[in-house]
Amino acid sequence: MRFATRILVIQVLTIALVVGICAGIFAALTMDQMKTEAEHTALSIGRSVASNPQIREEVAHDTFTGAQPSAEELAAGIVQEIADAATERTGALFVVITDGTGIRLAHPDPERLGEEVSTSFDAAMRGEETMAWETGTLGDSARAKVPVFAPGTDTPVGEVSVGFERDSVYSRLPTFFGALALISVLGILIGVGVSAVMRRRWERITLGLQPEELVALVQNQTAVIDGIDEGVLALGPDGTIGVHNQQAQDMIGAGPMLGKTLTELGLDAPGNLDLALREHRLESVAHNGRILYLDFHPVRRGDQDLGHVVTIRDRTDIIELSERLDSVRTMTHALRAQRHEFANRIHTATGLIDAGRVADAAEFLSDVSRNGGQSHPLIGSAHLSEPFLSSFLNTASISASERGVSLRITSDTLVLGTVKDPEDVATILGNLINNAVDATVEGEAPRWIDLTLMDDADTLAITIADSGPGIPAGQDVFGSAPTIGELEDNERTHGHGIGLKLCRALARSHGGDVWVIENGTDAGAVFGVQLPGVME
Repeated sequence: MRFATRILVIQVLTIALVVGICAGIFAALTMDQMKTEAEHTALSIGRSVASNPQIREEVAHDTFTGAQPSAEELAAGIVQEIADAATERTGALFVVITDGTGIRLAHPDPERLGEEVSTSFDAAMRGEETMAWETGTLGDSARAKVPVFAPGTDTPVGEVSVGFERDSVYSRLPTFFGALALISVLGILIGVGVSAVMRRRWERITLGLQPEELVALVQNQTAVIDGIDEGVLALGPDGTIGVHNQQAQDMIGAGPMLGKTLTELGLDAPGNLDLALREHRLESVAHNGRILYLDFHPVRRGDQDLGHVVTIRDRTDIIELSERLDSVRTMTHALRAQRHEFANRIHTATGLIDAGRVADAAEFLSDVSRNGGQSHPLIGSAHLSEPFLSSFLNTASISASERGVSLRITSDTLVLGTVKDPEDVATILGNLINNAVDATVEGEAPRWIDLTLMDDADTLAITIADSGPGIPAGQDVFGSAPTIGELEDNERTHGHGIGLKLCRALARSHGGDVWVIENGTDAGAVFGVQLPGVME
């Protein structure tokens, strides 16, 4: 069976099932409503008969006097007359009237007069009205029982029972079921028509191909064109692109690529790719805020040079995660140091108390409460009130202090806004501080790092200077990157170039930049950072 036909059958069966369920529920609700209407009609008739003054007087007389008239006397009496009139007027199955002992004073069957009713009359004698389906001498019926009160009192002296036979209650069901069946069939026909139209539309859109055929077509195309996650470029001997896949175009973020060179695509740092082509080695490129690794493989047939195949790997997320983990590691180390310091203070307080120097212990704990349980070596922290920057730099100062480096906030610092992008700010600022610490420990004492932070609207500006030896002449700190093997070795990667390259790419993704302001004039290197859109 074709897929479109299967869908048509499923839709028709589903529509039929839904229509059937809805019809059944509607029929059940309608039957319940008819039953309830019959019970309430019987209750209204019973109340009308029970409130008749003659009925109240005759029933009270028979109940109080204990009279036991014969069936002939009851059949000719006023009670039977009123009951017959009510039965004829309302179309009820019966209107039965009893005295306080349950003896029938009125009944459609004269032979039943003077006998005790077959159903319970206790509720009526308690002054309660009831509605129910019961089976009596006249069969199953919807009936209501209403107490008859003595004239001028609320004392029950008998009951009026009114019933409607089942057939009369459900007399409208055939017409109802006929209309319901007609509506159900009409709904199914409409559903079948819509399903048929959808089937034709499906086959027209897919050109008659079935889902299995479409899946095979997509699998074949994916296997040939996009079977690998890496980008692939085929370069001719002249360096132009002859073939590429979609992954390569997505990573580079370029338009049409055929016939272009890597330099025209903006992938060439000065001389780097030419050297990589000659040496057939891995090269890293910062492009559109991403860190791309280009792996060059020569293609030859005999002595003929056919060009190169370039495999592109996007390692931005891995490198960025590594940098952020470094920041987390630094903060964790600082928190461990703070915990150790806090424990030392608690031990000090405990020692004072054990020595009986309670007053000194109270003064010491008061000082801890006033100044905080832990301290940090950040100099000039009062110049910075922004919560995230303050806590981050306080933590960074602890790690720097353990390596003999003082982290200082200059008096020119002024941050009035609040950081709204803490992850990128922490990545850039933490990497610059880590690199500055690495550089500073190689210099002579005193070892320090000066930070100046200012904001303007949504832009954060940072300058960071250190007392290290500066950047070696001729070294491009933004142009180098480790190999894939070096990425797996955190000790070789940490603080040796890739962080600055990532920082610049990350800053430029925000529309900002990272650059060297000064190198080795009065101190070590001075870096500048501009980050638009990170403040609010």
